[in-house]
Amino acid sequence: MADGKVISAQIDAQEWLEPIADKMQGAVQAAYDAAGPAKKPIENALNGVWMGHVLHPAVVTVPIGAWTVTAALDLLEGAGKSEYAPGADASLAVGLAGAASAAVTGLTQWYPHKEASVKKTGAAHALLNITATVLYGASYAARKQGNRGAGRALGFLGYGLVMTSAYLGGELAHEKNLGADHAPRRGLPAEFIPVLSAAALPENAPTLAQTGDLKLVLVKQGARIHALANSCSHHGGPLSEGRLENGCLVCPWHGSRFRLEDGHNEDGPATFAQPCFETRVKNGQIEVRTNTALPQNRQ
Repeated sequence: MADGKVISAQIDAQEWLEPIADKMQGAVQAAYDAAGPAKKPIENALNGVWMGHVLHPAVVTVPIGAWTVTAALDLLEGAGKSEYAPGADASLAVGLAGAASAAVTGLTQWYPHKEASVKKTGAAHALLNITATVLYGASYAARKQGNRGAGRALGFLGYGLVMTSAYLGGELAHEKNLGADHAPRRGLPAEFIPVLSAAALPENAPTLAQTGDLKLVLVKQGARIHALANSCSHHGGPLSEGRLENGCLVCPWHGSRFRLEDGHNEDGPATFAQPCFETRVKNGQIEVRTNTALPQNRQ
């Protein structure tokens, strides 16, 4: 087994992490619920719905980058070049400030997910980051008190934890697909193909249709038939099991809302729009093809 898989398996085996994850997710949920009507706008902003991309990977570069600079300057200061000390302290402070935005965006992205492996890895990631931030805070205090040797030592220890945590962040993103686009984008039909009998589609009821490996959700509203990819772009939830709400389809897993008309994500946590298809009825069959006029459908 590769080293990365060993680490992942070890974390999955830590049963004590799951109740910690439950408490952390519950605390985030309670904080958002307390925000009342502002809950969704705040979540959307911190998830990155407004930019069409998950926000956390962008903001996490601030503390990691700043603390990398701190480590480099601390090495120079430790080698006797004291002129680098102010820069090391400044970059450490920037990292502490950036850690707050990294924490809130990361927790916002992670807290809806209930899969045990994602919960445990996310909890371990968060605990390492919290510990590293505490160490950097102590490092900053030691430096300001004139104990620069201890400050540098605490900083190096914090940096080791940050790098370990960054590895787990990569595990969440690339192995567990947290924040990835789960909707199909490749091999979508360029020409009309039949997917369902028109007589089998009820009014105002999300209905699953499938052709080959492509699964769609169809919604009939009067003379109009809407078609979206069935797998939610956020985490692959089955939109055909969702509910209709104000011209949108709501994912049953995490509550993302997609416009039936064009697949646009009105609410997160989804940050990617849903593939949307043109429809027609021919010889009693509903046919679909990719709507290439929409940016999310262009290959």
